[in-house]
Amino acid sequence: MATATVHRATPADVDEIVRIQSGTWEAAYATLVPAEALAQLRSEEAHKAWAAAVEAGHGHQVLVATEGEWTVGFCAAAIATPPEGAAPPTGPTLEPGAWAEISALLVEPRWGRRGHGGRLLATAAASLRDAGAVYGLAWVPEADEASRRFYAHAGWEPDGTVRVLDTGAGELREVRITGSLDLRLT
Repeated sequence: MATATVHRATPADVDEIVRIQSGTWEAAYATLVPAEALAQLRSEEAHKAWAAAVEAGHGHQVLVATEGEWTVGFCAAAIATPPEGAAPPTGPTLEPGAWAEISALLVEPRWGRRGHGGRLLATAAASLRDAGAVYGLAWVPEADEASRRFYAHAGWEPDGTVRVLDTGAGELREVRITGSLDLRLT
């Protein structure tokens, strides 16, 4: 069995991050996001944005998951600025520095159900806790049941906040998922 690992992304990982994001979104969100928007995920601008994210530092992190020689997934996370005007989730408040956002967490479908997503989330959570965050949040398309189940498995649940994004050919509803960075992954 090949060794599975998670490590901080380097500039050499950017092409694989772009490949995984575009391929996974094309497979999972083709009915939710217009083809033109999905095509932008492979653009030079996407490469530049991920290169900048990998180099950002200052509370930002991009992690990649590997199995053997294959890059199979990635996660982008950072300390979050509480959203203005958003109702706080049940329980804790949205205090500066107490919250972190998982802005992307994707594993190629063919590598799914092998623990890569959980390792990515747990590694990101540990790093974010070290930076002072206590709670995490992620925005997930409302129709993405697989991602919602993944976060629920980690103890994260929808907090009742919804946002609507303009895709250029309609709207995409996302729900905010929140939970502790002291994860309970099994």
